[in-house]
Amino acid sequence: MDRVYNFSAGPSMLPVSVLEKAASQMLNYEGTGQSVMEMSHRSKEYAPIIEGAEALLREVMEIPDNYKVMFLQGGASSQFTMVPMNLGNKNKKADYVITGQWAKKAYAEGKRYLAAREVASSADKTFSYIPALTKDMFDPEADFVHICMNNTIYGTRYVDIPDTGNVPLVGDISSMILSQKIDVTKFGLLYAGAQKNVAPAGLTIVIAREDLLGNAMEQTPTMFNYVTHSENGSMFNTPPCYNIYICKLVLEWIRDMGGVSVMQQINEEKAKLFYDYLDSSSLFKGTVEAKDRSLMNIPFVTGNEELDAKFVSESKKAGFVNLKGHRSVGGMRASIYNAMPKEGVVALIDFMKKFESENK
Repeated sequence: MDRVYNFSAGPSMLPVSVLEKAASQMLNYEGTGQSVMEMSHRSKEYAPIIEGAEALLREVMEIPDNYKVMFLQGGASSQFTMVPMNLGNKNKKADYVITGQWAKKAYAEGKRYLAAREVASSADKTFSYIPALTKDMFDPEADFVHICMNNTIYGTRYVDIPDTGNVPLVGDISSMILSQKIDVTKFGLLYAGAQKNVAPAGLTIVIAREDLLGNAMEQTPTMFNYVTHSENGSMFNTPPCYNIYICKLVLEWIRDMGGVSVMQQINEEKAKLFYDYLDSSSLFKGTVEAKDRSLMNIPFVTGNEELDAKFVSESKKAGFVNLKGHRSVGGMRASIYNAMPKEGVVALIDFMKKFESENK
């Protein structure tokens, strides 16, 4: 069958050219006579893959030399524990901004290890906006401030990075990594699960400023200590080798198209098309305050649950899959990550126009 347009929130679609290259190298990677899946992570054949992936990530994200890059396992959710265990051992205090389910879960985990404080929340309006934040809201004695930069479920994003003064800012960038330019120097640490914009599920990327490492809580497990991985080139144990290989191919794809700035321009164009249609539609409505709309995740509703279900069913038959919204929001959600071509967004809008005309 032909490939569908996959609007899944994650795991999400990968660039076709990346999949084709991986397929061509599946049985014999660059004349080695073996698949990357079969390689020893300690081999001379694999070393250029992981080293190349790090070099490319540093290049396209403009990561300074005083930041460590780690390729880990455990998903972004493991970082909810690793962050407080590694960064929360000075004053044992941290500030959290609650803008969705993942920020809530990070906060709940942080409270297990230190005095975590909820600085602001948008729960009062089903996380449909980003709270206004000012520097004076943050505790200057906090060991870090944690934010989720893009909220996959609710479709919001931080347009402006909050000023936390001298307190290190930690950003969960799982659903927006590589989609737009980020000034890494404004953060003490960034982390992302790879399954939305980078690679298959199973790889987690951590970017940490060197001066924040080496002060983990005494009870921190060896595998949860950033130093364990930063001092061993992400090879203290066997890393997710194949996922790192796919990550490298995706980074090459982004580099070759002109980098993250070009990727951002494409994403802004896709999102504008979608939001412009939602704003003009008499049937479909967005659920997020306009100023905080995500470039990656777009929730929308008809206002009628039966009609929402009908749309999801008919759209799937037409080749648009994984459009059902999260249960906490309802309706639909279109995740238009980097690999979603503009043609897919246009095709979905055309289908929505047809559905709207037939269901007035």
